[in-house]
Amino acid sequence: MAVVVVGGHSRNIGKTSVVAGLIAQIPEMRWTALKVTQYGHGICAASGGDCDCATADHTAAVTEERDRTGNSDSSRFLVSGAEHSFWVRTRQGYLAGAMPRVRQVLAGAQNAIIESNSIIRFLQPDLYLVVLDPSVEDFKDSSRFFLDRASALLVREDQAGQGRWSGVSRKLMQGKPVLPLRLPGFVTPELVTFVRNALAVHS
Repeated sequence: MAVVVVGGHSRNIGKTSVVAGLIAQIPEMRWTALKVTQYGHGICAASGGDCDCATADHTAAVTEERDRTGNSDSSRFLVSGAEHSFWVRTRQGYLAGAMPRVRQVLAGAQNAIIESNSIIRFLQPDLYLVVLDPSVEDFKDSSRFFLDRASALLVREDQAGQGRWSGVSRKLMQGKPVLPLRLPGFVTPELVTFVRNALAVHS
């Protein structure tokens, strides 16, 4: 089994589109997809709604997506062709509590693709792709901490060379393959070829 992790330095920069595009473009991998969401204080991991509780029951939840309308990220993965899709929800800093269930899901997968940065703390994927949008200044700690482990950096063609992130050493990015992302679908032939070649040993 191969495991691909797709992370990124901020929200709304195309991570979900990259995951969905790879699922659609490399269907022979028979993907199981996972979307990891970590909520801040006051949000319940079980329901995703407002919550004042602090009990262990509300720190993590893993549910299989059944909806195929494409209205949520995990639903988009199914629409793109994933055999299974799961939504992993935890309170911020409590991802460890979801890992036993995540490992169960992975054990039953043909191949897996996971949208997350923080999961790198708990597993060693075969490929870790990091989406970068130089027009967005925010740079999450979870991305910065693991940037040196990236297999490749995915950068929008129209934003290449513009990033000036404070507190992020350029040394973390040196020597890594840089692959273009292209609107509207983000996933390019170059990226598909890179992933296929990197995972050829697992086919």
